[in-house]
Amino acid sequence: MSRTEGSREEARSAAQYYRGHRIPERVEEALNTGYRLQPPDLLGYLSNYFAELSMPPVISGVRGRKVLGGAGSAALEVEVFCTVRNKEKRICSTVISADPATPLTCHEAEEKERAMSVETAIGWIRETIGPLLGGTQPTEQSDIDQILSDFFQPKLEEERRRRDNERDAAALSTRSAPTPPISPAAGKKKGSGKAGKKAAAAEKSIPPADPPEPVIRGSLAVSAVSLAVATSAAILRDVPLYSYVSAMKHGKPPSEVTMPTPLITMMSCGKASPGKLNLMKEIMVVPRPGLTAQQAVDLASSLQAEIINQMDGVCKGGAWCTSVAMPGCLVFGAERMDQPLDLMRGACERLGLQLGGDVYVAINCAAYELMDENKGKYEIIGGVWKSPEEMVDLYVDLLGRHPAIVALVDPLRKEDAAQWEALGKAVSSRCYLIADVASKTAPGPQRGDPVLSSGAVLKYTNHMTISDLLEAVQLMEGQNRVTVLGCPQEESSGSSVVDLAVALGSRFVMLGGLLRGERTAKYNRLVAIEEELGQIGMLGLHTTFDFPMLWPSEEICNTETKPSL
Repeated sequence: MSRTEGSREEARSAAQYYRGHRIPERVEEALNTGYRLQPPDLLGYLSNYFAELSMPPVISGVRGRKVLGGAGSAALEVEVFCTVRNKEKRICSTVISADPATPLTCHEAEEKERAMSVETAIGWIRETIGPLLGGTQPTEQSDIDQILSDFFQPKLEEERRRRDNERDAAALSTRSAPTPPISPAAGKKKGSGKAGKKAAAAEKSIPPADPPEPVIRGSLAVSAVSLAVATSAAILRDVPLYSYVSAMKHGKPPSEVTMPTPLITMMSCGKASPGKLNLMKEIMVVPRPGLTAQQAVDLASSLQAEIINQMDGVCKGGAWCTSVAMPGCLVFGAERMDQPLDLMRGACERLGLQLGGDVYVAINCAAYELMDENKGKYEIIGGVWKSPEEMVDLYVDLLGRHPAIVALVDPLRKEDAAQWEALGKAVSSRCYLIADVASKTAPGPQRGDPVLSSGAVLKYTNHMTISDLLEAVQLMEGQNRVTVLGCPQEESSGSSVVDLAVALGSRFVMLGGLLRGERTAKYNRLVAIEEELGQIGMLGLHTTFDFPMLWPSEEICNTETKPSL
């Protein structure tokens, strides 16, 4: 074949190739449309025209690496790379903090566990997850989440079997151990039997704490990759993450987005604080309904400054004010329950605010940290013990004296289901009873919380995927319960949790306080989203507190004034 004939054959092949891809008519259409529009940047117009006709981006690589979280602890960063118009591009990265199953008593051991979890996650991503996702479109979120769940499920089942075997072995060892003989009490006095019966009745047995849901080392690879894929899809579609996830939830972009109300932490008076008070791990400001996020943050900032000023005088009077807690608030050593609430009230009065009108209060009780299973009681204040039944009366009295309290988080352990019900019947028409640790929010086949509550705190961490989160929210909405999106104890500087809270229509969002950078970054994102929604006419705000009526209303009318603790 001559060179001329070869050129003609090549020209015919090229023409056939281009006709097969409809290039001639598309070029003609682009040129004709461009001429009619006459855009200022004609080449830019042509570039965009053909970009819309190009093949959809596909994932070409997923990489993980170890970074530092907000408190200097190990965290996992996941990067997603896609092939976009024949070129590989880094689309985004997300950071997820490692979250151990239970806090370890030794800080060094906890940090070591976090680091090992991150290293395991990096290995999973490099060896298995990355190759599994290669060639998939990042917009196929449900399919990708299913791949991640299928990868992780065998590891979860293996861990559960291991724990069951350990528990069975421990039970067998306990049964085989000889029981020491019970000797009669020396010097037993007449009439002491009656007192013993009273003591036995007082120390009523309680259900033991359920074992925590197993958290597999490396499980944060699942949540980090799922979030990174969703973020990549949003970037490639040139929409914010909250808009993309909201469209996933509703099937289409919503016409209005209602902002979640932030629960802003002011003080911590929990078990780790230097004072005697244990019951108030987080005291949070709840802005009145109708305030914007910017107004709420400004109000909380002013209130925080005034509380700091008042603390200077209070600390000289015997209470202790120490450092900034992990959630980004001040640690306050209080001696009695009313003390931090009185401090909050005084700060409001100095600013001309009405506590219970302009601003309200939520308390994270973290009651699970206060239970002594041997005594069967909660140590709410150093040396002051309350049974689960007495805790119900305590909360009813507290809300009677401080009606500005509109939410209690984890007021009881999840094992105290009867007391949750009693408390719900007593106060749920005026106070949200929210389950955090007392809620089962981990993904799995056996869904449903162990206790009935007004709502639950959802935390995007460990092996939860975006699809799992959507399913959990839809389940709670179907039960007429409120959704609260929260952060892990040690959070990273990322702000994706805010986008997720907005997208999912959460009633509240728990982001911590205003005294740590990784927390304020999230408040800044909340304000930015609000401004963006306002500019496009899609902003919605909550105007009332809608308390779910899940229990038969049996409000306890207690006219007797009880002494303050």
